[in-house]
Amino acid sequence: MNALLRILSLVLLLVLPTAGFAQTPAKPETPLVINDISLQRLEREIARAAKLAGGNVGVSAIHVESGRKIGLNPNERFPMASAYKVPIAVQLLTRVDRGEIGLDQMIELKASDLHPGGGTLTNLINKPGVVLSVLNLLELMLVISDNSATDVLLRLAGGPEAVTARMRAMGIRDMDINRPTINLIADFLGYPLPPENEWTLELFKKLYEATTRESKKAAADKFEMDRRDTSTPEAMVILLEKIYRGDLLKRESGLLLLDVMQRCKTGEARLKGILPPETVVPHKTGTMDGIINDVGIITLPDDAGHVAIAVFVKSSEKGIAERERAMAHIARSIYDFFLFRLPTPKSDKQ
Repeated sequence: MNALLRILSLVLLLVLPTAGFAQTPAKPETPLVINDISLQRLEREIARAAKLAGGNVGVSAIHVESGRKIGLNPNERFPMASAYKVPIAVQLLTRVDRGEIGLDQMIELKASDLHPGGGTLTNLINKPGVVLSVLNLLELMLVISDNSATDVLLRLAGGPEAVTARMRAMGIRDMDINRPTINLIADFLGYPLPPENEWTLELFKKLYEATTRESKKAAADKFEMDRRDTSTPEAMVILLEKIYRGDLLKRESGLLLLDVMQRCKTGEARLKGILPPETVVPHKTGTMDGIINDVGIITLPDDAGHVAIAVFVKSSEKGIAERERAMAHIARSIYDFFLFRLPTPKSDKQ
C-alpha cells in the first residue's frame, strides 16, 4: 500500500502544469487542500510581518496552478495609488486588441498633459509639442510610473468609467478607477484644480507651495476614507491571475503587458526585496506618503508555479524603509510556503 501511494504521489507531481507567462495553467481535476496547521502558521507569519509596517495592511495571494489562497484583510478597500495603472493598461490594450488604437499611434503632448509626480517625463520634457507613441507612453507609465503618460493613456483608454466598466465585465466588483492622476494628487494634497486649459507645471508648483502641513494632513486623512480609486487586495489578485492566464487580452498583448511590468524600476525593496535575485516578478507599485503598495506575479523556481500577490499598506506613520521591509518579509513567507509546501490530494476516509 505504501509503495502504491508513493507511485500515485509521483504521478500527481508529474502532471502538475509548468506554464509560462500568458499560457493557461490547467486547473487540477482533483481539489487540493492545504494542511490546516501549515496554513495557520503562514497566516500568523504574515500578521507578524504586517505589524512591522504599522498602519493597516492588506494581503492577498493565490498560487495560480493549484488555486490555493492566503490573505490578511483581503476584502478591505485600500487606495491603489499608482497600482491602478495596471487596470488602466488592461483597458488600453483591450482597445488595441479591438483595433481601436495602435501601439505605434503617435500622440502629441500638450502643455496641460505635463503633470507632476511619478516618473521623469515632466522633468525631461518641460515644453509641449513632444510626440510619443502609445507604446512609449505605456512603458513610461509602468516602468517608471510616469503620471503624465498615465493620464494621456487613461484618456485613450476611454476614461476612468471605461476602465471600471472593463473590470465589472470581468467580474471584478471591488475595484474602482475614478480619477486621472492629476486629480488624485490634488485631492491627496488638498488643493483645488483650476480649469484644464490653465494647467501648467508652474501652476502646479504654486498650488503645492500654498498648502500647509495641517492642510495636507487633513486632505490625506480624507483621501484614505474615500472609496474612489480603491481596490481590495483580493480584487487586484483576481485581475493579476486573469492577466497571467491570458483571459483578458490577446496573447501578444498579454505578453507585452507582463514584459513591461517585469521591467518596473520602482519598489525594488518591496515584493522583490528579499526574494532570490533572479526571481522573475512583473509588478507595479504605488506610493502616496502613508500609502505604499506593490502588486505582481512571482515566478517560483523548479516549475513550482506562479503566485499572484497584492500587498497594500495605508495609514502608516512609519518610515518607508520599514514598510517596505514588512512587504518584503510577507512576500518571502508566501514564496517559501508555495515553493516548499506541495499540495496534498484529498483522501476519502473509509
